[in-house]
Amino acid sequence: MTYDGSMPEIDSLLGRMQTIAVVGWSTKPARPSHWIADYLEKAGFTVWRVNPVAESTSETQVWASLADLPSSPDVVDIFRAAPQVPSIVRAAVSAKAGAIWMQPGTENPDAAETARAAGLVVVMGPCIYREHRRLIGNPVPEGEHGPP
Repeated sequence: MTYDGSMPEIDSLLGRMQTIAVVGWSTKPARPSHWIADYLEKAGFTVWRVNPVAESTSETQVWASLADLPSSPDVVDIFRAAPQVPSIVRAAVSAKAGAIWMQPGTENPDAAETARAAGLVVVMGPCIYREHRRLIGNPVPEGEHGPP
């Protein structure tokens, strides 16, 4: 199933997810992948940061790939360029993820079809941060993008 911004379906996914793999996580705090991962963690989710070139620190564990995660993520939240999404989706299928979330600018319809064919839920376009804030009754003001 592809969620096209339909609130009940997105709300359902947000309400049942517990583990989120943030693929394309950046060590730079100003990047959305960084502060959205931090936001989701503070909101109570287990967040696995995935970046093949970043190193773990005493404060932050980073995994090189989805295959390295300790278990299957409920959601793979993608922060990579659209041409890179198909390989991430294939890795998510192999990792037995439950859903793919393509952040704004990462949308790839062919990869979405691959994910759907494998039984994964697909969200393309909406921002997970904005959608979660809306769900908890604290929507992001118009024109605001979020931290830093």
